[in-house]
Amino acid sequence: MAWQSPIAPGISLYQETAGERPAYPALDGSKTTSVAIIGGGFTGLQAAVTLAAAGTPVVLIDGARFGDGASGRNGGQMGTGQRAYPDELEEELGFERSKALFDLAENAKRHLLDFATANAIDIDYMPGQLNVEHKPGNEKDYRETVETMATRYGYPHISYMDREETAMRVGSTHYHCGTRDVGTGHIHPLKLLIGLAKAAKAAGADLYEMTKATALRQASGKTIIETANGTITAERVLIATNGYIGDLEPVTAAHVMPIRSFIGATVPLDAFPSVIPGSEAIADSRFVVRYWRKTKDGRLLFGGREAYTSDTPRDISIHIRRQIAELYPALENIEISHGWGGSVAITMPRKPFAREVMPGVTSIGGYSGHGVMLSNYCGKLWADQVLGRSTELDLLKDLKVGAFPGGAALRKPLLFLALTWYAMRDRV
Repeated sequence: MAWQSPIAPGISLYQETAGERPAYPALDGSKTTSVAIIGGGFTGLQAAVTLAAAGTPVVLIDGARFGDGASGRNGGQMGTGQRAYPDELEEELGFERSKALFDLAENAKRHLLDFATANAIDIDYMPGQLNVEHKPGNEKDYRETVETMATRYGYPHISYMDREETAMRVGSTHYHCGTRDVGTGHIHPLKLLIGLAKAAKAAGADLYEMTKATALRQASGKTIIETANGTITAERVLIATNGYIGDLEPVTAAHVMPIRSFIGATVPLDAFPSVIPGSEAIADSRFVVRYWRKTKDGRLLFGGREAYTSDTPRDISIHIRRQIAELYPALENIEISHGWGGSVAITMPRKPFAREVMPGVTSIGGYSGHGVMLSNYCGKLWADQVLGRSTELDLLKDLKVGAFPGGAALRKPLLFLALTWYAMRDRV
């Protein structure tokens, strides 16, 4: 089948397959509340539903529609643990803290699935995750990680794959070894986001779309959020904008850096049963990670081109197609039906950023590729802390997450140079 241009440039496959997507009004006038949340993605909405269910007045705003950011446009992979493997974190933080962070991530995984079940949200969950190595010589590290996860971290769901098994499960001979994790999986993120917003609204949260926060100021012990449509005055504020912080708050902007990530979706691969025959999600070992998976209707959803500017290519599919063909030559001419992108966010050490940036104002973001799972749970943990229920969020607040160097003027150019260098190393 000859390749055709995307039939819906910039419109995600998720948007076309999510079903009903309720709209919420824009703010019209000023409000006073106990808690205000800026950002209607996984973190903000999960915080809102937790607070509202406990009877706490909460107002949430988003500058676009809920799900138009990374929460509704990501690769849908849940993963396991933090971005770094547990043995890497153990070298840096010691076993006790590394184990606590691993357990936090497992709690996050359970919470996401339990929340979807409890609220009857069909998230298209599919089990399985493969992590594969694109360079030879690292087989020993993968074997040791499997052993460490089972014996020291109580996680028996991951197994080592040699080159033959890796090729069979991926459907490509491109990779040298890997691991298979049957204790996690992948989801339709926009379906979860839509269900989350519905649950927050039903619990009593005051939700507003198309309402951008333009400034923050403090007076008389409270925080005032300015928008074009009115102000919100609150005792506590959560900034949950992640890669869309802009210049709203300088501490967050210095620590949480947006990068553009792009995804393409093919037509169903009915004629190619050898491509990911087990329908797992896959992520490889490149610094600029390639990630792909089969959807429930058999499409290949592939992400792997990142850009360190705010620009979006005119035709996302051209770059995605090259990477697909490199792994699966038989798919060189497969039709790509959708191509889309958005801003995700990273931190310098690839650890989540959670910090009080002003009195009574907490910012959480920078999930660095693990946002599907961690962002939901971080919203809950912040709400639980506000409610006096839990201090588990302190595990993330205590992490050393430094600012990107260079100040506001040089931060993005320096990041571009650094990440371009790492991308070049991936090719060596």
